Amino acid sequence: MYVTMAEITKRAMEGGYGVTAPNVYDEFSVTAAISAAEELNAPVILDVTPGMAPNGFHQFMKMTIEKARDAKVPVCTNLDHGATFEVCVQALREGCSSIMADRSVLSLEENIAQVAELAKIAHICGASIEAELGHVGQGMTYAADRDAGLTNPAEAKVFVEKTGVDCLAIAMGTAHGVYKGTPHLDFDVLAAVRKAIPETPLVLHGGSGTGDENLARATREGIAKVNIFTDLSLAAVAAIRENGFTTNMGVLPVMNIMMKGYKDKLVHYMKLFNMEGKAW
Repeated sequence: MYVTMAEITKRAMEGGYGVTAPNVYDEFSVTAAISAAEELNAPVILDVTPGMAPNGFHQFMKMTIEKARDAKVPVCTNLDHGATFEVCVQALREGCSSIMADRSVLSLEENIAQVAELAKIAHICGASIEAELGHVGQGMTYAADRDAGLTNPAEAKVFVEKTGVDCLAIAMGTAHGVYKGTPHLDFDVLAAVRKAIPETPLVLHGGSGTGDENLARATREGIAKVNIFTDLSLAAVAAIRENGFTTNMGVLPVMNIMMKGYKDKLVHYMKLFNMEGKAW
């Protein structure tokens, strides 16, 4: 069942659980992600990026949307970190049911102006839109990035009112990629933002490596969507080592092993976020 991210995250926010948003990049990862969701009777948000599609974004989206429509559970495709107007519009033209317009490195005023324009276009297309306020940095520069871009709750209220976004990604101490240092999440920031914009589902980027306890608490306390990629990739590679990879193995057996590792890790997070049985 093909739905928007707004439909999935609204239900998650009201139900007090989180929804995984794994990055997918080929038929194997799309199939693994949807299979995990069907196994647990849970919704799933597929994060997509044009640059990661090996056979071109058009063919990739055609395949992904077809699988989403055939799924027994609610599935959304969401453009991850759409950094330009052109790539956001391209994603909408290809049929994405949601886009993320990421202007988090800009000033508040410019972020609002650009996101508000794309929100109008997305909503005309019947899609939902996510944006980011504050800035989630990189794990390798965590010591410098962590406190620099934490989300301001008062600005979050203004931002949502002026842009009309359906979901808001916030910065509360996570980072993209592998952490250099120990992640420390600021739950006071989460609580303050939740209070400032109680009707808007919140998103957490940089879920990988953040720790089960932190992520479970975040989803209990107001995070409706958690982006996951690095942990799934590492689990896929680890599965090859654990299953006795040899140079005589063909491509298909290797990919099947990798995607089982990817899927098993995704199932772990789905259970952690209390998603099981939340499909409709």
